Amino acid sequence: MKLRLLPNTIDGLAVTGRQHFTCFVIDDLVAVDAGCLANSTTETEKDKIRDVVLTHAHLDHIAGLPLFIDDLFDTLESPVRVHASSEVVNILENDIFNWRVYPRFSELTNRFGPVMEYREIEPAKPFEIGHLSFEAVEVNHKVPSVGFLISDGMSVIALTGDTAEMDHFWRKVNSLEKLDGLLIECAFPNRMKELAEVSHHLTPSLLRSELEKFDIDDCPVLAINLKPMYRTETARELEELKFQSLRTLIVGEEYEF
Repeated sequence: MKLRLLPNTIDGLAVTGRQHFTCFVIDDLVAVDAGCLANSTTETEKDKIRDVVLTHAHLDHIAGLPLFIDDLFDTLESPVRVHASSEVVNILENDIFNWRVYPRFSELTNRFGPVMEYREIEPAKPFEIGHLSFEAVEVNHKVPSVGFLISDGMSVIALTGDTAEMDHFWRKVNSLEKLDGLLIECAFPNRMKELAEVSHHLTPSLLRSELEKFDIDDCPVLAINLKPMYRTETARELEELKFQSLRTLIVGEEYEF
């Protein structure tokens, strides 16, 4: 299984690690979250992606979805399938695709047919997208949110999305027979612990406590969703933890599991 975090910040001509928006692409076919899905993909890459899986509806995770569908509107021979919880679908329909902020694509068609459709997901009910299987797992964020267990039949990874302290997620992950990678958020540096707790995020020290609940040895752990203005500071504090195989995920780099 291949996974890449799309870059969305440019300094001169070079990609930087600063991430305002979140969008992972798996095996070039499925986007997990859509923060920069429109502006960080080429036309060729866009043509391969027809499934978008959402963790939650905060702007940095959905901002690119309307423009992605807009870019493809005339050429879509099959609809973009948005896999999300009922809570997220309601937010998208009422607050984004409401004709005031952006067109309601679920009501529109091109010459081939519908351009967008929703596939509602629920925790503990696995679903398949091509050769990939997904299972939503509840996490602890300020709004209804899920992480995912993702498998291609050979490898399995767990991705938290945005979250604070968790219990159910760890019980689910620790029950797996194998896990090839854990991607877990760490948004703020330690000095911003109060803000992290209020907004339901993690700091390196809080992440360290969370990883004490993780029972699978020798599993690569990648820190994700670092706030861009504090990325250098947070990454340094993560490195100072010296915890097992924990490292910060590199923006734009392709990972294989």
